[in-house]
Amino acid sequence: MSSLNTGSGQSGQTKSHVADIVVYGATSAGIATAVQAARSGLSVILLSPTEHIGAMQSEGLTWVDFGYKTGIGGIPREYYRRMKAHYDSRANWRFSEKEDYPFIHHRDDCMWQLEPHVAEQVFERMLAECGIEVKRGELLNRDNGVVKDGAKINSIETLNQNVYAAQVFIDATFEGDLLSSAGVSYTVGREGNDKYGETINGVQLENAHSHQFEADISAYIVPGDPSSGLLPNVHGDDPGRQGEGDRRLQAYNFRICMTQVEENRVPFPKPDDYDPLNYEILGRYLDAGFRNLYRKFDPVPNGKTDTNNFGAFSTDFIGENYDYPEATYERREEIYLAHKNYTQGLLWYLANDPRVPEEVRARMSRWGLCRDEYLDNDHWPRQLYIREARRMVSDFVITELHIRRILPSPRPICIGTHNMDSHHAQRYVDADGYVRNEGDVQVSPGGPYPIDFGAMTPKKEEVSNLLVVAALSASHIAYGSVRMEPVFMAIGQAAALAASIAISDNVCVQDVSYPKLKDALVSKGQILEMPNNWDWRADWPGRDSNPNSQPTAEQLEWPNSTTS
Repeated sequence: MSSLNTGSGQSGQTKSHVADIVVYGATSAGIATAVQAARSGLSVILLSPTEHIGAMQSEGLTWVDFGYKTGIGGIPREYYRRMKAHYDSRANWRFSEKEDYPFIHHRDDCMWQLEPHVAEQVFERMLAECGIEVKRGELLNRDNGVVKDGAKINSIETLNQNVYAAQVFIDATFEGDLLSSAGVSYTVGREGNDKYGETINGVQLENAHSHQFEADISAYIVPGDPSSGLLPNVHGDDPGRQGEGDRRLQAYNFRICMTQVEENRVPFPKPDDYDPLNYEILGRYLDAGFRNLYRKFDPVPNGKTDTNNFGAFSTDFIGENYDYPEATYERREEIYLAHKNYTQGLLWYLANDPRVPEEVRARMSRWGLCRDEYLDNDHWPRQLYIREARRMVSDFVITELHIRRILPSPRPICIGTHNMDSHHAQRYVDADGYVRNEGDVQVSPGGPYPIDFGAMTPKKEEVSNLLVVAALSASHIAYGSVRMEPVFMAIGQAAALAASIAISDNVCVQDVSYPKLKDALVSKGQILEMPNNWDWRADWPGRDSNPNSQPTAEQLEWPNSTTS
């Protein structure tokens, strides 16, 4: 089960709490917001819908997607420096030696690969040092829990019947639940290219080359026989036209922490409802010669991985998340469990099912879950990777044109650097009866770009004292670049500084003086622009290929290499 508490209340009495800032969502962005707010002398309450904090960085996304690390400053850089300090201690290498990880633990001042439980510990320590009050298991009452006076939020109420009042509120959730309940405009899905003059938004039939099937795989239960019906999770409808908008979402998955270290390995569990037909497409793909299953077993300390989706059929549960953003808490829990069963079934299938080639089974059966991670959830991540849900629509919308620096972002709060990154959004049968994926885009922005302050402020007439740091205002394809954990943390720090100025100057968040905000950001070490003579090779010593690509376990000379 996930760590959400979907109960309707713990008591019959309403309790009130007041602070300068209330942050809803203990994601990395929410934690950075709370830490900076406290350091700025503000009282702050951090509301966590879950019992555990840190979201994806504590739940498996531990091979950090940073693009260009010289663009990371402020609190995110502090966080990764703390991580380096942790792994500088030989006592924290329980199942390996740090010398065995030359690419991970190297001469940089930061550590960009980490273990999930260590990530959570460092977040907890940062909050404790600031004396920040964390209210756990607090789910927003999305029906009538937001009380407003005109465009100003006065208070919010949770399902536990706790009421929180503040001068400024921060929505730090991936889902954008607070912004939605407060009446802020938002969108779900993919805009058409014509909406903002983009080129790689919307349906991507022509550009979806990454993670595509490299062999013709029949989509039917009986190969080549349409009358037998489609295999699971393949649809027979029109996939849409190139570049047109739709409500589909890029796929969710789990970032799985795995190991081959026998004393720390737990065999993959077999779901009760296991059905090998769910993986028949993969079986046929393996029959056709596909073997690149292990490309995204990215190594993290102590013989562990951050295992992500790779290839045409992998851990992405394509097409099974469309109603998640606006779903009830109960329905979201069902989607979490469906993804969990699919993924655990996939791992069990690869390691055990006789349908799988013997050499694949032999190799996969040496892997398992980590005994020392997620102790209260059977060693499985408690957080589903919500790559994209609601996205605010404000007066400033980050688009592909901003990321390519064709349009200006005049009030930068931090730097983005990662690829415009979308995973597949649908799996369908083509005119020839073969399985096809659609939606994956991996396009470099061509260098670092600024992220504008306006992307986290709602329209003033809608809400005047809310800032949004994760479900911020961006098109689908632009959000695919912005949505990296270090960037979320940088935006969170900027939100806290902006909130501090709004409170001290008694102005709406939209009217915060940008010169003041800029000075505050620079004083806190945030990076707002890259030097003219910047060279990405400084970020990737010794590498002469695409700086956004990631090294394989073989390139890292990892002692528990997936080539074994």
